[in-house]
Amino acid sequence: MSSPQLRLRPDAVSRDILASIVVFLVAVPLCVGIAVASGVPAELGLVTGIVGGLVVGAMPGSSLQVSGPAAGLTVLVYEAVTTHGVAALGVLVLATGLLQVGLGLVGFGRWFRAISTAVVHGMLAGIGLVLICSQLYALAGASAPGNGLDNVAGLPDLFTRISGATAVSSCVIGVATIAILVLWKRLPGRLPRLIPGPLAAVGLATVAVAVLNLPVATIEVRGLVDSLRLTGLDDFGLLANPALLGAVLAFTLIASAESLFSAAAVDRMHDGPRTHYNKELIAQGAGNTVCGLLGALPMTAVIVRSAANVQAGARTKASRILHGVWLLLFAALFPAALGLIPVAALAGVLIHAGAKLIPVTMFRPLWRDHRGEAVVLVVTALAIILTDLFMGVLLGIGMAVVKTAWETSAVRLDIEELDDRTTAALTGSATFLRLPLILDTLEALPKDRPVELDLSRLRHVDHACRTALEAWSAHNRAAAPSMDGTPREAALAAAAPDGEGPPRPTAG
Repeated sequence: MSSPQLRLRPDAVSRDILASIVVFLVAVPLCVGIAVASGVPAELGLVTGIVGGLVVGAMPGSSLQVSGPAAGLTVLVYEAVTTHGVAALGVLVLATGLLQVGLGLVGFGRWFRAISTAVVHGMLAGIGLVLICSQLYALAGASAPGNGLDNVAGLPDLFTRISGATAVSSCVIGVATIAILVLWKRLPGRLPRLIPGPLAAVGLATVAVAVLNLPVATIEVRGLVDSLRLTGLDDFGLLANPALLGAVLAFTLIASAESLFSAAAVDRMHDGPRTHYNKELIAQGAGNTVCGLLGALPMTAVIVRSAANVQAGARTKASRILHGVWLLLFAALFPAALGLIPVAALAGVLIHAGAKLIPVTMFRPLWRDHRGEAVVLVVTALAIILTDLFMGVLLGIGMAVVKTAWETSAVRLDIEELDDRTTAALTGSATFLRLPLILDTLEALPKDRPVELDLSRLRHVDHACRTALEAWSAHNRAAAPSMDGTPREAALAAAAPDGEGPPRPTAG
């Protein structure tokens, strides 16, 4: 039994090394692009990728998914940095990490899977649309006006201002980058499988700018050490600002949900060990805690890098640890290479990444089969654009809860007209959401005969519905008693106890 294991081990090691190189090549342009789009030094994106490999990669949780800076948090980070300054980023990420660790320790990780998928897809769609709108300005060599709504409103004016060699060259490089990303996997031969699309697109754009000497802005390089700003005890005083506390909650919710949904998706891609969600949440929290101490970007598990890791044949967590090692060596030995990358090329990479966040293909079947879920998705995305990420997600969760409550509170009224009385039998769950329907139906019944309410078939009657039905019965009682001489309101009270459980049969 030992010899097969010995023969398999070198193959597994070689596959992990190859997978780590592939993930490293995918991660470099994305780490740098997300940092630039977030309004922080490019090196901070590499720092988050390094921590995601060396710290999160070594911890238990999910064995094959890869962590680093994510496009899904770009909008939120940019707003936080613009509003509160780069100095606040470290304490925001640190507080997020500590909160994630606490949630994982109390076993809250698995409950993140209870978030409606419509809300998650709506959140990602909203983030994708906001990211695209903001990066269109960078692609044209201009500065974005501000929040999502301002960026959308300013697009017509942006298109009319694209003139001059700098703006035109920048647009050509950005559009060419997007075209390469879209067409790369469709090219024949082995090259598309050996070189990741983002690396190829950014590499070709960088070569074109250098060879043609195009007047295009490139990344400003500050150096790895100079970009770091260690978080101190004095920075915790910033958390007294309620707006920053709201940002911490938003960071925690989105980073945790995206990481755990990514873990569920990655588990479906391989046959290895399944994810332990609480341990994965603790690992993500530990990574964000370290990133916060270093003043770097927040991290999540990233589905693009994780899928590349699995598809490259990774067997163990060694591949994601090694990818962090390669990022560290690149940042330490070749920092000047970042200064050659055109900003427009990174904008093209992020526009492509933002477009992939929008669930275009799944929306039509979702609208056909689950229209309520589709409405939640659209409203969540639009709310993120019109307000901000935190409010949009809260509105989406609220709508999902209301939709679920509405669907689970279905009630049916069966009206039977007899010679001497009318019987109204309610079936299902009688809650305040269905009160208008119930009361409209009861008030339309004939007034010249007794009305007997049969609530014995109800699974649940909430307090609001019971109170309203008792008030209706008292208001509409007739002078004549019911069949057995019991007033109707007494029959109702006997038939509709408060709370859960099947009501007792009517006395009528």
